Amino acid sequence: MAEIDCSLTELLQRYGDGDTEVGEALFREILPTLHQLAARHLARERFAAPLSATALVNELWLRNLRHGGWSIRNRQHFYAIVGIALRRMCVDLARARLALVRGGGEVPASLDEGWAVSLQTTEDLEQIVEIDQLMDRLEKRDPVGARIVNLRYFAGYTIEEIAENTGLDIRHVRYRYKKAEDWLKDHMKD
Repeated sequence: MAEIDCSLTELLQRYGDGDTEVGEALFREILPTLHQLAARHLARERFAAPLSATALVNELWLRNLRHGGWSIRNRQHFYAIVGIALRRMCVDLARARLALVRGGGEVPASLDEGWAVSLQTTEDLEQIVEIDQLMDRLEKRDPVGARIVNLRYFAGYTIEEIAENTGLDIRHVRYRYKKAEDWLKDHMKD
């Protein structure tokens, strides 16, 4: 395969448009950042400590990215989508583990099965599912606030990067993030 010399944004757009020839070059380009995002995400999730960042990235690629067919505006947009996908995957894993603990359900076969046995507590898993449900409610109530929380917490963006990505000024991003964060805290069970 010939070396493809494009910007990440061009690679993302070509791959999203169905050009599978750029898939390998794209994966090589995004892999280090995906790994960093996954590691950062797993570090915040106590329940997922036994799951490796590599396993999470592999699952992310297999479930969400390898087929292309998505519309990506730029690299920031792509990594925002990745952050949300990582959140959804961890929630799916928590739900699968809760089902297993409660006597039903199956653990996804594509992940290392050892993670399911070593998860900490049912309360941790329930909290992850609760946060996801609260994020869905926040999205309906305050879409901009939910987007900022997703970019900040799940995609790992700085306030400055969020401001650049959303077109909002830094002060407004800080205000909306704090407001959304307070709403989430107020609605958590414990």
